[in-house]
Amino acid sequence: MNIERIRERLVGGGFKPFTICLSDGTKIPVPHPEFVAIGKNVVLAVGQNDRAYTLDPIHIVALQEVRSRVKAH
Repeated sequence: MNIERIRERLVGGGFKPFTICLSDGTKIPVPHPEFVAIGKNVVLAVGQNDRAYTLDPIHIVALQEVRSRVKAH
């Protein structure tokens, strides 16, 4: 995964929550830009229960949109 693609998701106008998908099947939700930090060759993420992840970008296989849940009336 190109780190620049992740950076664009964080700093681009109108942040939308997304999920980081890893090669081992792990999924890390990113509900707000403060849950991710990007270095030169590393991505740091905070997951559920404040679990810290140090990610090598090569293991990030996808960024999934979080679908908003709209209640029907």
